[in-house]
Amino acid sequence: MPALAPAPSVVCVSSGTFLVEHYWPGVTEKRFRATVERVRVAAEQLARDGVRIVFLHSTLVPEDEAAFCVFEASSADEVEQTYRRAEVTFERISAAVSPHVELDMQPTRRNKEER
Repeated sequence: MPALAPAPSVVCVSSGTFLVEHYWPGVTEKRFRATVERVRVAAEQLARDGVRIVFLHSTLVPEDEAAFCVFEASSADEVEQTYRRAEVTFERISAAVSPHVELDMQPTRRNKEER
């Protein structure tokens, strides 16, 4: 039976993806989680009000005292509106490209040397 190996396919989605940068000297994981929760809730409230915005994920880099949040939205203005509602400051909002990797499990045949 042939072995299954992942064959990645990458789909780039650039329209409507935004990266928000935060630089927080002395930030703790607890403070980061609480702040991200406020931003996530604000995005959900705006979405219920008809604004096209979805909070995707966040990342904290403690060593650099930096955090990043990623959104899908129709414009950077909607992301900025989310932050105003959450009362959270940020350094900048940038349009971004988020590759979504999907694994396509296709059978591959090993050559005779690998058996």
